[in-house]
Parts: sequence; C-alpha cells; structure tokens
Amino acid sequence: MSVELNHTIVHARDNRESAEFFAELLDLEITAEWGPFIAVELSNGVTLDFAAIPAESITPQHYAFLISEEEFDAAYVRISGRGIEHYADPQMRQPGTINHNDGGRGVYFMDPVGHAMELITVPYGGWKA
Repeated sequence: MSVELNHTIVHARDNRESAEFFAELLDLEITAEWGPFIAVELSNGVTLDFAAIPAESITPQHYAFLISEEEFDAAYVRISGRGIEHYADPQMRQPGTINHNDGGRGVYFMDPVGHAMELITVPYGGWKA
C-alpha cells in the first residue's frame, strides 16, 4: 500500500464556524460530525477534521490547496465579495491581489482562527511532465 494522507485535525475556536467558512469558500460539503470533529472532505478523499479547542491552545498553521482555474475564480469571487483580506504573498506585503507564480494563480488569506490559507492553481515548480 502506498502512503497517503487520510485526514488532519485543524484546531478551531468554533469547529462549526471554521468548517463552514472553509466549506463555503471552496464549495465543499461538511461530510461527517462525530465527537469534537466536523469533517470537510477534499476531492482526493482527505478530510480536514475541525476540532474546537481553547483559543489559547491554538498554534496557527499553514494549509495550501491546489485547485482548478475555475475553482480559483469562484473562490476568489467569494473572498473578494466577503471582504476577506487577502494577499499575493505569504509575507502579506501585496494586499488585495493575487500572484501568478509558476504560470498559475495564487492567493493567501486567514481563516477565522488565524490559520494561513493558500490557494494555488499550479503546484510549486510547475506541472511535471
């Protein structure tokens, strides 16, 4: 069996708020709820399991998602329409815009807890032949 990521836990102050923010932004669905977890499944079967924990225990993380050009267009409309601060770069020096790295498009923004989210349409280094 090959090694694949199955799920990861994303810490949140309010697991429902964070799961819904993410699912709505990327037009995904909440697929399961059990115990302290609310899961959002990605197209490759990996789930993000949002778990509520005390705010002082949350360490901000970075999550990057490879999406299609059409998905990027739709997500960017939602980001802009909701007035979500976003940047072309991870250092947050280029506000209100996107990048065109590796021949694609990318954008950075924060989720409700302060996790850095990144959307890209081409993987780092470009597509491999």
